[in-house]
Formats: sequence, structure tokens, C-alpha cells
Amino acid sequence: MFRPLSLFIGLRYTRAKSRNHFISFISLVSMMGIAIGVTALIAVISVMNGFDHELKSRILGMTAEATVSGIDGSIRDWPHAVRLAERTPHVIAAAPYVDNFALLDGQRSQGAVVRGILPADEARVSDIAGKVVQGSLDRLAPGSWNIALGRDLALALGVNVGDKLVLIAPQVTATPIGAVPRLRSFTVGAIFAAGMEEYDSSLAVINMRDAEKLYQLSGPTGIRLKLDNPSRAYQVGRELARRLGGDYMVQTWMDSHSNFFKAVAMEKKVMFVILSLIVAVAAFNLVSTLVMLVTDKQADIAILRTLGATPRTVMGVFVVQGMVSGLIGIASGVVGGVLLAWNLQAIVDWIQRVFHVQFLSPDVYYISNLPSELHWSDVGWISLMAFAFALLATLYPAWRGARTQPAEALRYE
Repeated sequence: MFRPLSLFIGLRYTRAKSRNHFISFISLVSMMGIAIGVTALIAVISVMNGFDHELKSRILGMTAEATVSGIDGSIRDWPHAVRLAERTPHVIAAAPYVDNFALLDGQRSQGAVVRGILPADEARVSDIAGKVVQGSLDRLAPGSWNIALGRDLALALGVNVGDKLVLIAPQVTATPIGAVPRLRSFTVGAIFAAGMEEYDSSLAVINMRDAEKLYQLSGPTGIRLKLDNPSRAYQVGRELARRLGGDYMVQTWMDSHSNFFKAVAMEKKVMFVILSLIVAVAAFNLVSTLVMLVTDKQADIAILRTLGATPRTVMGVFVVQGMVSGLIGIASGVVGGVLLAWNLQAIVDWIQRVFHVQFLSPDVYYISNLPSELHWSDVGWISLMAFAFALLATLYPAWRGARTQPAEALRYE
């Protein structure tokens, strides 16, 4: 079967045992360096993908992808706004809500955000029912004056399911004896754990009808939307604002939680750059290997040139030999990285169990496990980058070998 001369000789050199064991050792180190760098890069990027996915799932499990709110407080004709929102492309469901503030008084006092919801409608736009660890959101019936608390908020107040607490609204009621704060006794009907401090330590949920009576509102303060694709939130928000007109304001989850994802994206880029430099250093170790190989093969190069081989052919021989080493390292790194990313959680659990250590303590971090999510597109880009580094590393030694003069190389042979 026909093969180009440079490919044939390059593969022949690769299969042949080198007389210089030091060159073989440097070549092995280069391949191992590339493999370790690619493995680490795939594993780290997969972990960053896992953290990004975990943050999004926890945030979007408690908040909507987009919200519609009235400029002057409550939304008057909210059923019409809900119907219009649900007819907007990419909107799956819509649910009204009330947001306000209050001071909660149990065994201790704590300020909180009070959210009024319709439990049946809320289940269509958020996953708060799935976060309940005690009690049930079904207890938040109209007129029941039951309340659901975040786990950390319940601990701060010193209450549990079935306990009573007093909600003190920031508004006051005028009476003959003067202004009196608006008070209401509530029974704790549920406790939820969202895994985000923003919600677990400062969110209380009641029925929307109870919230309207408590805060003397004529309707909900906003409408929460569920989209078929959260990344379309900005586009949907603009379209919905145009349809609703100037009496409404639309805000997306990207606006309210952009700092989380900007931080994760920046960390991912920084880690990619740092580990890419490690891969580059390992790949450029091929330079020293091929330079020594070119020196060792001076006589062979000279003979090839006298037999009619062109400088391009000689250059191709060493490019092929260098790329074989690079490709072996890249392939080993890809296999190792994919296996590590798939089994990272099991490996971390084993280390924690055997050595009695905790990498992410649940007392400090809300994400207590090490998430990993492998994207094949990342594996492809990392492989292409490592291939490019290995190819660049072969060019100078191959060019140097192509400049060998037969007469000079064979003078003392």
C-alpha cells in the first residue's frame, strides 16, 4: 500500500528502539506530561461545569427565569397579564406572587422576605415543593395563616413545624390610640432547604391571598415565568415588556444573579489558561526530544538527502515522529480525563471515607459534594489545543533537521 516517504520513515523511527536511552526517557516524560496535563484540564473543566450546573439548578429551582412586576406596586389585571405571558413564545407557565418584608418573632426575632404564592400555580414555575424537608406546602391554604420557612431562618427563630410565630409587617394601621404595627400570628406549616443561603436564611412563604390581606394589596406584586430554555430569558423579557406596555417591568434571573455566573465563568477561564500552560510546557518538551533525535540521526538524514530526499521530506519525518508521541499523550490524557470526570464523585467519597476528611463541609459550603459534568465539546477543544501545541513543538526540530548538509554530516563517517 502506498504511503508518503516521510510518513513511512517517521513511523519506522517511532517503532525502532532508540540507541540513546536518554532520548527515549525524555520522549516518555513528554508523553506523560501531555497526558497528565490533558487529564487535569478535562477533570477541572468538568468540575467547573458541575458547579455551574449546580448553581443554576439551585437558583432556578427557587426563582423564576423571568418576572413581571407592576411599576406602581400591585398588578391590577393580573389574570390578563398571566394569559398574555403564557401566549409569549418560549414561556411554559406563569404564576402570580407577592413579595414584601416583615419581622418574624418566634423564640428570637429575624427579618425576612415574605413571599405570597398560590401553591398549585407555584409548582409550575419553581421547585420549592421539592425542597421541603418538613411539613408540606399544601398547608398554605387561603385563610389558614400557615407559613413555610427556610431551614436556617427557622433555626434562627427557634421554631419548628407546628410552632407559632408573629409576623410584624412594616406598614402601620391608624387607630384612636395612634399608629399600630400590623401583626399576625402564623403557624409553621413547612420548612424547606434550597441549598442557597439567600433563600434558606431569609425567605418565608405564605399563601398569596393571606399576603394580600396582610399587606392590604389589591393584587399580586408580580408574575413569575417558567421558560423552555433559561438562556432565552433576556430575549423573552424584551418581547414580553413590548407586549405588556409601559405599566409593567420585566426582570430576568440573569439580571438578579449574574454575579454568581460571572464568577464561575471567570474561574473556568482562569483555570483553563493555567492548565493550558501546563499542557503547553509538556508539549514543548518534545522540542528537546526531537532536537537530540535530529543530532543522533545526522548520518541517516545525510544518506536520505544523497538518495534524493527533499528538505520537505526530511522535515515531515520528524514532524510525524513528534506527532506520534504527542498523539499518544493526548489519547492517554483524554481517556484518563474522561474516566476521572465520570468517577470523580466516587473517588472523592472513597478518599473522604478512608482518610476521614471532608473536602466541602456542609457547615461551610452549601454544595457539600464535588459535582462533575463532562461536556464532549470541552474534550474536543482541549484535544485540538493539545494537538496544536504538539504540532508547533515539532516544527523547529524538523526544520533544523531539514537544513542538514550531507557533506558536513558524513565528513567523519
